[in-house]
Amino acid sequence: MIKSELVQQIAEQNPHLYQRDVENIVNAILDEITEALMRGDRVELRGFGAFSVKNRPARTGRNPRTGQKVEVEEKFVPFFKTGKEMRVRLNDGVDHGED
Repeated sequence: MIKSELVQQIAEQNPHLYQRDVENIVNAILDEITEALMRGDRVELRGFGAFSVKNRPARTGRNPRTGQKVEVEEKFVPFFKTGKEMRVRLNDGVDHGED
């Protein structure tokens, strides 16, 4: 599902809201999550999951084409861990005890 499909589905489920308002709400939520991650904060949505940022330290890699060594700079990458409720729902109500 892409963002426009999400907006459309929410708008269809809530006919009292205009689609442009739903789009603004979805964009605001995603922007807030992004801003929090940029600050280094963790964003937890109970039952859904948690967004955080992980650090990938600098390292020496290899160019797969030439085999030559290349320096890979440190970077920060977004990380998402599903919540227990989502894992249970995805597995037809069976908790596999990962938490």
